[in-house]
This record gives sequence, structure tokens and C-alpha cells, in this order.
Amino acid sequence: MKTVLYLRHLPGIILSLCAALLLTSPLAIDQVAARQASPDRRASSQADSTARQGPRQYTFRIINTYPHDHGAFTQGLVYEDGFLYEGTGLYGRSSLRKVVLETGEVTRIQPLESRYFGEGITIFGNRIIQLTWVARTGFVYNRETFERLRSFTYSSEGWGITHDGRRLIVSDGTPTLYFRDPDTFEEVGRVEVRDNTGPVTRLNELEYVEGEIYANVWESDQIARIDPESGRVVGWIDLAGLMPGRERLGADAALNGIAYDGYGKRLFVTGKRWPKLFEIEVVRRKE
Repeated sequence: MKTVLYLRHLPGIILSLCAALLLTSPLAIDQVAARQASPDRRASSQADSTARQGPRQYTFRIINTYPHDHGAFTQGLVYEDGFLYEGTGLYGRSSLRKVVLETGEVTRIQPLESRYFGEGITIFGNRIIQLTWVARTGFVYNRETFERLRSFTYSSEGWGITHDGRRLIVSDGTPTLYFRDPDTFEEVGRVEVRDNTGPVTRLNELEYVEGEIYANVWESDQIARIDPESGRVVGWIDLAGLMPGRERLGADAALNGIAYDGYGKRLFVTGKRWPKLFEIEVVRRKE
């Protein structure tokens, strides 16, 4: 009788054994692990996939056009309290300026000594911070009076500068962005900027916009949108055609100058020796 019962249940026993063997096979274990992967791991995988697909592509729409001093070799641009603050370059012509947005009138100017080639600027609290190119010297000014309060040094060239509210963010023309303490100017970190094709060089004027770093790429009509923590380029803004070549006053009249009005959510751009400054809307390019 026991033998009959055993034979009757033998097919079910065999099926159970087969199922157990399948579930303990490497392939099955991998499939189960994949299904039970944590949400963070799945999100990371999706982010990696997005990175491999490349940055998003954007173009622009002009909202407003304003006059700009075509003699200004724009190296840095900031919007604060209704005014533009501009840093200009060239030996013997470098300066720090306060400019009326609507008219382009320069209401205050502080020239640099002729041995300095002015570069990017940023406003941190009640101070304006300005870099110079190869002198490896920066200056700190009182925002209201333009009185020079102090100078500081750094070990690389100076190109662009902005901040995220906690750290200064500095470019030097390489793929590296440097984070610096706003009081001591000591380096507190760095990140390499890359897109899906590799490192991105010639990072120039910078602006911190809604959690991203916008960076002019020198001698191009491109602005990189950079994630500050990873250095990954998450988007490219193509400004080709914004200022036609026939209206640019000189071969060195490159796009350079980004300012953001955080309250009005307005984005301003201009270039070296450009006779105009533009308020633009960034528009996602259709795939």
C-alpha cells in the first residue's frame, strides 16, 4: 500500500525537485536579484543609461534686447538688485563696471592696473570678487563703492567664477572646476566636467542657475549646463545665430557673459565686443 502511495505522488515529487534545482541555478538567482534590486540601484542604472544617451539639447528664444558697450571685452557678468555688474578684459583696458540694464549706461567703473587682464566676476554678499587671467591674482571689492578691500592668489589661470551660496566655483580653461572657500579662497574640492564624448575643455564664464552651473565654452556659441556634484554635462544650449557674425566687432568677439535674475527668473547673455545684450528663454530642442 505504501508503495502504491509513493508511486502515486512520484510525479509531484519530481516536479518539486526540478523547481528547486531551477530556483538555485545561477541564472534564476540573478533574475530574482534583479527583480528585488533596491529602488536606488534601479534609479542609478537609469541615470547611467541617460548619461550614455548624451546631454539634452536646447536652443533659445529672444525675450528682450538691450544695448551693450561694444568696446567692453566682457569676461564676467552678474545681475544683482536691478543692475548688471560686468568685468572686462584686455591689458590696459580691464575694469569692473556697474551698468544700467535697460540703457547700457555705465554708472560706476573701477579700472584695473595695466599689468592685469581682467576675467570673471561674482557677487558674494556685499563683496564683488574678480579674477585675472595669468597673474594668478584676484581682487575683492565693496559692492557699493567698488573700493578694493583685498587681493588673493591662486595656482592656476583665472577664467570664470560664480558661487552656489556656499562655495566659489572657478574655471581655468581646462575641464576642471574648482570649489573654493569664499573667505579664505582655499580650494575645498574640484570636479571634472564631462559629457558623453569625454572631458569638456575651454570652460570660461560661469553662472549658477537653479542648481546647475552654466558655462560658456570659449570660441563657441555653446553653453554647457553642468551638474555641480558629478561634473556631468546634462544639457547643451546652442546660441548659434543669436549675434550674427556680421554684427560682431572683431574676430575675438566671442559669446561670453551669462547673468541670471533669480527673482525674475530671467537669463541674460552677451559677448566680448557685442553691441547688444539679450534676455533669452531656453527652449528644449525637438528630437
